[in-house]
Amino acid sequence: MTRTEVQEEREVDNTRIIKKAIRTIPNFPKKGIMFRDITTLLQNPKAFKKTCDALYKRYKGKKIDVVVAIESRGFIFGSVLAYMLGVGFVPVRKPGKLPHKTIREEYELEYGKDAVEMHADAISKGQRVLIIDDLIATGGTVAAAIKLVEKLGGKVLECCFVVELPELKGRQKIKGYPIFNLVEFEGE
Repeated sequence: MTRTEVQEEREVDNTRIIKKAIRTIPNFPKKGIMFRDITTLLQNPKAFKKTCDALYKRYKGKKIDVVVAIESRGFIFGSVLAYMLGVGFVPVRKPGKLPHKTIREEYELEYGKDAVEMHADAISKGQRVLIIDDLIATGGTVAAAIKLVEKLGGKVLECCFVVELPELKGRQKIKGYPIFNLVEFEGE
């Protein structure tokens, strides 16, 4: 087996460990939804470490100035990754949670609207930004985060997720931006 084949096999094994560590809760928060609960991944030291290490491996050596993470589970992976990369960390939060002057972006929900905010001085013009969240479903929240970063003059290098739910077509909302995920759950 070549070195590349061994690395690919190891990555497949890591992906299997990460995916297996995520609990699925049927009919939460409402009937018909299969909720992907990462708290079990966080409780599993081996799976959590493999997740953080896989993210670091992907982004080390890339010219990232700041990691922008989306409330709230994105903070877990985003803060660890920012620390490992030695770069700044910026939280994107629900309205009213940040204490200083903010900028705001609304996005569509299935029924209605919501919004996210970022400090108005969080990103400097020209900074290279990685956006991270635990999961991409419909893509509304990450699309709003992209707009916040760009309002402040940042350049989004990639949007990163631990989990993607492809059947919800979140990638379509952020078309044109590079997207990376560690695992997918499709119709499972």
